[in-house]
Amino acid sequence: MKNNTAITIGIIDDEKNIRRSLRMVLESEGYIVWEAADGEEAKRMVSDENTDGLLLDLMLPDCNGIDLLKDIRSIIPGLTVIIISGHGNLKDAVKAVKRGAYDFLEKPIERDRVLVTLRNALEASGLRKEIARLAVTGEMIGDSPQMDQVRNWIDRVAPTDGRILIHGESGTGKELVAREIHQKSKRAERPFVKVNCAAIPKELVESVLFGHVKGAFTGALRDKIGTFKQADGGTLFLDEIADMGQEAQAKVLRVLQEGEFESVGATKTEKVNVRVIAATHHDLKEEVEKEQFREDLYYRLAVLVLDLPPLREREGDVAVLTRHFFREFHKQGLPARTMSPTSLALMEQYTWPGNVRQLHNVVERLAILAVGPEVQKEDLPPEIFDQPVSTIVSSSKTSSLPPVGTALAEVRTQAEKTYLEAVLKYTQGNVSEAARLVGLERTHLHKKLSSLGIKRKG
Repeated sequence: MKNNTAITIGIIDDEKNIRRSLRMVLESEGYIVWEAADGEEAKRMVSDENTDGLLLDLMLPDCNGIDLLKDIRSIIPGLTVIIISGHGNLKDAVKAVKRGAYDFLEKPIERDRVLVTLRNALEASGLRKEIARLAVTGEMIGDSPQMDQVRNWIDRVAPTDGRILIHGESGTGKELVAREIHQKSKRAERPFVKVNCAAIPKELVESVLFGHVKGAFTGALRDKIGTFKQADGGTLFLDEIADMGQEAQAKVLRVLQEGEFESVGATKTEKVNVRVIAATHHDLKEEVEKEQFREDLYYRLAVLVLDLPPLREREGDVAVLTRHFFREFHKQGLPARTMSPTSLALMEQYTWPGNVRQLHNVVERLAILAVGPEVQKEDLPPEIFDQPVSTIVSSSKTSSLPPVGTALAEVRTQAEKTYLEAVLKYTQGNVSEAARLVGLERTHLHKKLSSLGIKRKG
């Protein structure tokens, strides 16, 4: 769970005195608070603000709180919501929990009761989010030498305060690496705040990063704290940094150089102590050459640089991650699954342009739709299923042509041995599957392997 200074709670109640009392209680504990008096204002605020939880009145002037709960959770699925009411009953409480509320509190609300309930709700929400995150990312799973190198690199840089630039294709786990670095750093007890620079409209980037004061621009109805301030003492993860505009780049450069900034529309300078980790799938050096990214900012960010390997270059990790994801989905109630040798071989030779994120989605689809407990080639998505079988020898080492004068029978024997070794590697030593692929009876293939001196490897 975040430190309270970075947790935003919305209070939705038509009674001004109730809102004021709850605001005083929450702000005394370090929470950031916004208020709304009706359903329409609440939905607008939830859309505009970075909200972690809500205290929602059951009866509002323009709608029922339980109906509003459904609408709000369609905007932010999984948002922590606690229903409050002076007119509630057990039936309302049950209905609220079924709609996704964490708890139901009756007015008048005791200070300790609301704080304890809110704290428990946020902790439960944090655990659910962490479980979901680990399921998607594979919690740094992988036995390949490339992943060992990444883990060793993280262990070396995490205890320092050096700025980090992570480069990698979409789906390689850049955010996971950033979180791992934060958790292993001396800032682990302070906030980890993520900003996706590509998802923010350019005209709002400065407000998101540095905050704004009331009246700074149209729609600035109240002061807002930016992500640099939210991450004070902790780590700020600037994802897709290459998509940030030049004006915002200049202000980020100033924070990195001097540790200070002004909110939009403010005259007061604020100091922050933040470790910045940036990430991008673009080549930032190329962006600098095209004058799309500031060279001085690049060198401020690229103190420690990590190039994350794509999944296609992580030998053996497709199988490891596939087994892990199947276990996770089985824990969630889906059928237990394994991969047939042929289907796994096809998965391993696929290029995975979406990397671990794409593999996770494919395994989830297989866990739901596969016909039997063992996933067959026919269960695979078309892009994987339709790979030509001839590619099974594409990665095998083939010798050059034998010298002129070599007996034809010897050439044929060597070609058969090379090909069958490749087929067995493809089927992971499954002779029955290999026999099917080469068009021989199983017993015939056994004899052929024996005559060629090929030892089957599991």
